[in-house]
Amino acid sequence: MVLTSIINVSNAILKKRNGDPPFDGGDVSFIIVASAMVFFMIPGLAFLYSGLSRRKSALSLIWVVSASNAVCIFQWYFWGYSLAFSPTATNGFIGNLANFGLINVLNEPSPGSPLIPALLYALYQMEFACVTVGILVGGIAERGRVLPAMVITFFWMTLVYCPLACWAWNINGWGYKFGVLDFAGGGPVEIGSGVGGLAYAWVLGRRQDKELQNFRPHNVSMVNLGTFILWFGWLGFNGGSAFGANMRAVMAMWNSMIAAAFGGIVWCLIDYRLERKYSMVGFCSGTIAALVAATPASGYIKPWAAILMGIFTGALCNYATKLKFLLAIDDSLDLFAEHAIGGILGLMTNAFFATEVVIGLDGVNTNVIGGWVDHNWKQLYIQFAYVLATCLYTFVVTALIVHYVDTVPGLHIRVAAGSETVGLDEVEIGEYANDYIEIWRDVLEPNPMANTDARDSTLDTITCAAGRSQPTLSQEISTRNLRVHDNFDSDKFEKPVELEVLSGRGEARVSIIA
Repeated sequence: MVLTSIINVSNAILKKRNGDPPFDGGDVSFIIVASAMVFFMIPGLAFLYSGLSRRKSALSLIWVVSASNAVCIFQWYFWGYSLAFSPTATNGFIGNLANFGLINVLNEPSPGSPLIPALLYALYQMEFACVTVGILVGGIAERGRVLPAMVITFFWMTLVYCPLACWAWNINGWGYKFGVLDFAGGGPVEIGSGVGGLAYAWVLGRRQDKELQNFRPHNVSMVNLGTFILWFGWLGFNGGSAFGANMRAVMAMWNSMIAAAFGGIVWCLIDYRLERKYSMVGFCSGTIAALVAATPASGYIKPWAAILMGIFTGALCNYATKLKFLLAIDDSLDLFAEHAIGGILGLMTNAFFATEVVIGLDGVNTNVIGGWVDHNWKQLYIQFAYVLATCLYTFVVTALIVHYVDTVPGLHIRVAAGSETVGLDEVEIGEYANDYIEIWRDVLEPNPMANTDARDSTLDTITCAAGRSQPTLSQEISTRNLRVHDNFDSDKFEKPVELEVLSGRGEARVSIIA
């Protein structure tokens, strides 16, 4: 009843103005909701990245994703939308400043679809850009400074994302005219963030070797939470790219669900074959990889093709995680394997399985043909050329942006080696995702940076690490300014160990139970 009332009011408002295009209230309402769903992907990304990292840098990743969202909103309003979608630019590469500051962007039909007004289209596309830079900045994980990352975000949006969006979606973009099939952003969003993240990590350099030893995510529950928030938002991401409440949107959402399910299962089974464990991180990784592939393809293919896409995406992206070792690039969050490779697979899926039957379900694109299933053989080289162009352009320009920002005094992109050991949460943020502890590798010990005179000398301290003498007696030991290694695992101790919070600032109680 509430939704029906909203649609009726929207229809009345949109149609009562003389001379205004009569947009359907259902279409407008649907894209408003889809925009909010895509925005919700930002905390999903933040939680996912935080869970995948060590505790000592967990909050820094939440911060950098959140702050990049704010930078992107400003850039998109300032000139980003105009550079990507200005319909008066004819060079095919990037837009002009005709719509600078959203000038003349109001209730005329959008450049992407006649079903919604331009202002709503600009809002919806802004959320795409915010998600893209949120993925990109994951490349700084555990060793990159956050302030230079914000500067890089602004320039990357201007020089990389806006051109890529123009190529694929602007009515005068070379990719659009070439006949590229990219439904919701295999090029601008997925290849842009995945290849861009790889280039960022390459210029940034590897983490210290000791930081790579025995690495594991610090909070798999948060990984799962972030994944399902992303999955929810992705339904608005892909479904909303039909730009209306129509059957093509329903098909895109169905294909997204099917591909994600099969991708997660396949990745998990491959990991089980190797480890004999049902990895939660593996399931989440496969789910995300398949959703990435569905991004460019979900509005072009039938459900049976989505099953095939989910299967081969889950498998190939799993194996693609090994490429970072061959390339000797510390892509710590596997941005390239999941987003770039997944986006490429989705785009190439369109070359074979895109069909005009699905494309025409929106009632707008009724004259667009698909790929090989429609006997359109040339679509294969069109898609391949587009993939090659987006990958090369993104990597080169991103690497140059990161390199030159690094040369600016005060904007060095990487923290010092000592700061990397301490953790970005303490060095860059000054707060912790887990407030009561800070992380050290293999050691549970008093804080060496704290004023030892401030500690109660009557309290015992404890040092417990693998290979050292372990406590064997029943005891309860309290310390202040305690630092605990992120690999703190009670199974490594001869006696059960519990860690209890005593206060919000580095005070804890360690109980060794006989």
